[in-house]
Amino acid sequence: MIREKKKKRIKNYANRFSAILSVALIVNLGLYWLPDTVFGLQIKKVDLLSDIRVLPEDDKDDVFAFFTDDDEEEYLSDDMSEEIATDTNPAAGLTDSIIQPPVPVPPDYPATNAEPDSHDTGKTQNTPPKTSGDDDRNNTDYLSDTNIEDFSAGHIGLRRFFAALNNVNNLGRPVRIAFLGDSFIEGDIMVADFRAQMQEHFGGRGVGFIPVTSNVAQYRPTIKQSADGWKTYSIIKNKNRKYVLSGLLFEPESDNAFIRFQTVDMYPGLEEVSSIKFIYSNNENTGLLLKSNMDTSYCELPSTETVMQYEINGKFSKGTMQFKDAAGLSAIGVAFEDNQGVVVDNFSLRGNSGIIMAELDGKSCRELQQIRPYDLLVLQYGLNVASDSVREYGWYRNHMVSVIEHIQDCFPGADILILGVSDRSHKSGGSYTTMPAVLSLLRAQRQTAQRAEVTFWNIFAAMGGRNSMVKYVDSNWASKDYTHLNFRGGREIAKSLFEAIITEKNKYDDDERLVEK
Repeated sequence: MIREKKKKRIKNYANRFSAILSVALIVNLGLYWLPDTVFGLQIKKVDLLSDIRVLPEDDKDDVFAFFTDDDEEEYLSDDMSEEIATDTNPAAGLTDSIIQPPVPVPPDYPATNAEPDSHDTGKTQNTPPKTSGDDDRNNTDYLSDTNIEDFSAGHIGLRRFFAALNNVNNLGRPVRIAFLGDSFIEGDIMVADFRAQMQEHFGGRGVGFIPVTSNVAQYRPTIKQSADGWKTYSIIKNKNRKYVLSGLLFEPESDNAFIRFQTVDMYPGLEEVSSIKFIYSNNENTGLLLKSNMDTSYCELPSTETVMQYEINGKFSKGTMQFKDAAGLSAIGVAFEDNQGVVVDNFSLRGNSGIIMAELDGKSCRELQQIRPYDLLVLQYGLNVASDSVREYGWYRNHMVSVIEHIQDCFPGADILILGVSDRSHKSGGSYTTMPAVLSLLRAQRQTAQRAEVTFWNIFAAMGGRNSMVKYVDSNWASKDYTHLNFRGGREIAKSLFEAIITEKNKYDDDERLVEK
């Protein structure tokens, strides 16, 4: 009797499991059959068979397929129509970038045709005519061009930078270059080798700017740093602060906030520096105690409500900066450098598409430019924008033109060089090939340089073009995500960029000699 009662108590859950499984299957099928847009937002479909599905032939075998005349008329025409420009944001489903919806653009959206200022006139002889706005629909030569393209009126896009390099020993300050980018250059990948080559050629020492603290500090081989007692604010997550190039601000959480540093000898010129500059944007009565390899010193930082820097001179290779009575302090970072030669700062910000840089505080940036003048700003973005689900990037181009105009207003006197996106692979038919979206994005970035009348250099071409990321991974020059370079791969790109800059500078120098005659 007891056994029979126990048997009666045992429930059969098979039907319940089958019901749950059926509901889950129906929900997933429903997600797959969602329309392309819902309430104006593009939807990324759920595909349960994505790992085994064979892509259409135009995606699988020919990443140049979307450069047809029909695509040109539909997506990339010279006068981008208002209908296309006001489409809903095609990158709404991206998870690793900060994208804003594209703004309405009138059909006659013009290229920037501002005349150069009075300091930039008079050197327009012996230069080829600039190509018109977006007139490249039958041109794919740039996909293999490793030279710098100059879209400025009169071919003077890097004139101020080259003039500074030629006068490097008489400027009374370093020639400064800033890289603005995403995770592609974080940890000083590519930038470290470019810095080393520039400093070997033109002089200078030190890693330049570093943030107070960083989530990649332990992986950065160009300086050892650590910090504690700070709260971090990012331009991506916290909009209610005034940011400059780094896009980061730091405030002390306690009276024991410190920054610890030690220089390294991995690259020439990094072992020792003669200047430490603490850069901050707000302060009441903070005391700074520096314990270094030289000695111990104490100072009270000047109070301010603007961006300024406090410089300490000596011979530094190791030390700790301790901050006392630091309530009200807003720190930006520290620069380790010499006051001559070339300084190369790395302002990488993971997940940054570039669009968020339109939120930089103009007044604060101009204050930074006064105390820390930049001669060249290098924009490396796009890695977080390219997506298999997005093929048209006119919206991104329109945003980035506005970003460049804002940066030019923030940093008068600095030339701008846009870096085209690197190769990136996806899995197709069992093998890795170039994402078609990379070429579409690359085209939009080049058009950005054309419309903004600045210079452009193509990382995709420098890597070797189509399917070069596969070769980089096979050579152990890139990670297995088929997206990010490692330091060995970064060294190759840095070498190509340095050579491209020297080649362009030689052209500038030749033009200058002709004018002098």
